[in-house]
Amino acid sequence: MTEGKTDVPAVLTERRGNVLLVTLNRPEARNAVNAAVSAGVGDALHEAQHDPEIRAVVVTGAGQSFCAGADLKAISRRENIYHPERAEWGFAGYVQHVVDKPTIAAVNGTALGGGTELALASDLIVAEESAKFGLPEVKRGLIAAAGGVFRIVEQLPRKVAMELLFTGEPMTSADALKWGLVNQVVPDGTVVDAALALAERITVNAPLAVWASKRVAAGIDDGAVAAEEPGWSRTMREMGTVLRSQDAREGPLAFAEKRQPVWQAK
Repeated sequence: MTEGKTDVPAVLTERRGNVLLVTLNRPEARNAVNAAVSAGVGDALHEAQHDPEIRAVVVTGAGQSFCAGADLKAISRRENIYHPERAEWGFAGYVQHVVDKPTIAAVNGTALGGGTELALASDLIVAEESAKFGLPEVKRGLIAAAGGVFRIVEQLPRKVAMELLFTGEPMTSADALKWGLVNQVVPDGTVVDAALALAERITVNAPLAVWASKRVAAGIDDGAVAAEEPGWSRTMREMGTVLRSQDAREGPLAFAEKRQPVWQAK
């Protein structure tokens, strides 16, 4: 577990039989991702990968939100929000952290921006009825740079995905189920139990066969997904250009000032 500045763990881990339950534990910040979260989640995944007794991982959020994305306050203070020693694991220590063990996102409440990107990085998704998914970065002059831009078009029908990307508008859990983005929708307050039940349906099977099946299905070779490398390269290149734009400065400023942004396309 990773300790925050107030000695409250930013991430909680708990063994449930052969399942590792990982809980983002910053409910006061809607589980926004800072360095402590990235370290806690990344280390938990690393533990799962190297412990043969852990056969599946469930990731969820404490309180009323799954994850509100990046901790903008930490970013404004110029703090690193990635794992301090394993930045290559990506946002939240998760989105580029390739493991053999099946991962399940138990999405409670809001999962916008980086929260949706955590869900997209998971193998399976169980969502509460009140859950919402979306990539609103374009409303702030940014792009969904934690894998969202290219993963969303792989996991939804292309036209549906492009509407989400272009409008930045959210999708309900019911629509996410209709379009196949999530595996199950369950009543509010039951998502962790439902995700653990799904994990147990996986862990009754032969672990080596399950892990091998994931490697083949996901295209994992030597701990990397080669097919995603072009997507990451394009994302980093485009994000670098976008971040240098006036619009990228205007978006967060307008949000902070509670006004509509004035875009200049430069």
